[in-house]
Amino acid sequence: MKETWTILKVLNWTKGYLTEKGVENARLESEWLLSAALGLDRVGLYVNFDRPLTAPELAGIRTLVARRARREPLQYILGSQEFYGLEFEVAPGVLIPRHDTEVLVREAVNRAGKGAEILDIGVGSGCIAVALATALPDAVVCGVDPSPEALVLAERNAQRHGVSLSLFRGSLFEPFQAREFDLIVSNPPYIPTPDLAGLQPEVRDYEPRGALDGGADGLDFYRLIIPGSLSRLRAGGWLLLEMGIGQAGDLQAMFQATGSFGELFTARDPGGIDRVVGGRRL
Repeated sequence: MKETWTILKVLNWTKGYLTEKGVENARLESEWLLSAALGLDRVGLYVNFDRPLTAPELAGIRTLVARRARREPLQYILGSQEFYGLEFEVAPGVLIPRHDTEVLVREAVNRAGKGAEILDIGVGSGCIAVALATALPDAVVCGVDPSPEALVLAERNAQRHGVSLSLFRGSLFEPFQAREFDLIVSNPPYIPTPDLAGLQPEVRDYEPRGALDGGADGLDFYRLIIPGSLSRLRAGGWLLLEMGIGQAGDLQAMFQATGSFGELFTARDPGGIDRVVGGRRL
């Protein structure tokens, strides 16, 4: 007699299989994978637990589960990630938005004046720039990234949320030799190179190394951005940077070494970790 696979049976099997493969929150992720494969929301799964699955449905589920079992990030499989209350398209080759980065957006929104001209260095998926443009509808938001794939994705996310971004391909301040801004934000690569090997497989094996690797001590990009911002920030303008664990002291010292920033501050993420450092151009 042919075995019948219902939604509940497949869900329970998937949870066990992903748990064996080291996936955290395997039950919840199994629900998301089945929802995506079947075109249902999670409530739809629950009210259809006893429904037998067809052979094509099972094949579609197997494809998604196999990708997750190889530790491919769930966000790449599903193609989206929520950030700052907005849904963003994500794709391999571009860093997945993190909720920790919402602290950077919040601090920027609190400091941006009316009609502010804002630059996001390393725009990636556009999550920071789009969130700022959504929260500050009178702002002019620019983004720069060396990756053409990232710029295409950022533009799609801007269109998805009905905001306008000015996007430029290049590194750091290269495209802006004759332009000043009221606010510069960045979530640069800040993981020390020796620490990359110890990251979760989802990050180490799938996310772009160039968006993670901050050099031997994780501070290479800050050494370029902080002094480089002096000629691109208007007087009274803010430079706000996301940072990694334990980097606050070094970064505040870099700000102070320029002799051109005041009102230095740090802001913590929901886990109590110093996540943002910033200062105001004198």
